[in-house]
Amino acid sequence: MGMKLRCSVHHHLLVIPPPPPSSSSLFSFSSYSPLLLPRKNIRDKQNQAILFERNLRSRRCVIVASTNVAAPLSEGWMPDKGASAPSLSDILWPSAGAFAAMALLGKMDQMLASKGISMTIAPLGAVCAVLFATPSSPAARKYNMFMAQIGCAAIGVLAFSFFGPGWLARSTALASSIAFMIYTRSNHPPAASLPILFIDGAKLHRLQFWYALFPGAAGCLLLCLIQEMVCYLKDNFKF
Repeated sequence: MGMKLRCSVHHHLLVIPPPPPSSSSLFSFSSYSPLLLPRKNIRDKQNQAILFERNLRSRRCVIVASTNVAAPLSEGWMPDKGASAPSLSDILWPSAGAFAAMALLGKMDQMLASKGISMTIAPLGAVCAVLFATPSSPAARKYNMFMAQIGCAAIGVLAFSFFGPGWLARSTALASSIAFMIYTRSNHPPAASLPILFIDGAKLHRLQFWYALFPGAAGCLLLCLIQEMVCYLKDNFKF
């Protein structure tokens, strides 16, 4: 990693090479005098060393790693240059997994129609994108997913119980869900929508705290099984 020396006196970056090795305890800084040391009135090596140290202190130099320099703002609006172009199989298998997931959830909806409960909820679509498209991301970890799904859903039930429907319940539930995920280190963005879904969905209110397990966490179990199939197909059937 390249290191740069930022000097506040001249407001520019100045690269200073290390002093040459010497057997004496006092180094010779004659080669650096054009940049840092006035040669006038310097009579011996000891005075040169003292003036060199004072010069560095007066400049208030700070070592800055080159990797800490902020990236241009335009890079955030462009695709990752380091990532290779996806193959056809990398596109097909995740898409096929998402289709199979929604088809199975729809079939389960038909079986549960008499009870007025639906497994096909919007947050599970976002979970499909995380599990199938980015299976190695932190959000796809099983701990993150289930901890966030169960915790955020329970927070939505509590917020509705205290504040009823409305903006205050939504705001409190969303803020509490984000704080919960940060505290438990279970970052899983799709779970943040579960509290709002419960507060605004009248047909879900009768579930009460069962909502913490159904349909969010229960649906994630099915999606995890499909994810294993998708990962297997991506690794073994490439084209």
